[in-house]
Formats: sequence, C-alpha cells, structure tokens
Amino acid sequence: MNATDKQRLDKYLWFARVVKTRTLAAKLVKDGHVRVNGTRTDVPAKTVGLGDVLTIALERDVRVLKILLPGERRGPYAEACLLFEDLSEKRPPREETIFNQPAPAPEGCPDRRDRRDLMKMKHGG
Repeated sequence: MNATDKQRLDKYLWFARVVKTRTLAAKLVKDGHVRVNGTRTDVPAKTVGLGDVLTIALERDVRVLKILLPGERRGPYAEACLLFEDLSEKRPPREETIFNQPAPAPEGCPDRRDRRDLMKMKHGG
C-alpha cells in the first residue's frame, strides 16, 4: 500500500456518493455518525485506506462499506459503486402497512355513492 491509497475520510465519503457534498460528509463525521474499523471518529481529515470498514449511520439506515479502491474524482454512480463493497444487511422491501391503506369509513357514514344519491334526491336530477 502506497501513499496514494490513503485518503481523507470526508473526501472518500463524497467520492463514494454516500453524501451529496463534501461539507455534509465533514458534518457527518464531526457529529460522530461514522466509525472506521469499529472505532468512532469525529475527525474529517482522518485517513482511510484499502480494506478499512466504514460504518455510517445515515438518516434512515446504517451502511457498512469496505473500501476497495481510493476515489480519484466524484464520478457517476456506476463509478462510485466500484470504490466499495456494501456489507450492510439487505432489508426486505417495505410491506404494505396500515398507513398505506385508506381508512375505512366509520359505521353509519355515507360513502361516495350514498352521498351522490342523497344529492340527486335533494336537488333532483
């Protein structure tokens, strides 16, 4: 491993497209949401290299990434995926929850058809 295989943590997170900007990457690290090889770090300038495992607590999930290549630039998503191996647990797709279904009408309340019939009787037609 030579010196070019090492890179700043915030820069790597940005190149790997974990976050949208390098500033957000630095903030993520400073706030203590990143672990390098199991050790929490709050230094965006910490150097990481090949084989290091990053555990990143994002807003809705936790990603575990093993560094395979150093980033040279922030390229397209397909290029960024080559920089790491995703060791995160694959979550099953979200099932239909009670929140995704329409609420049943309360007992005795008219539904759409009943309301139309009432309006026809009331106004004629």
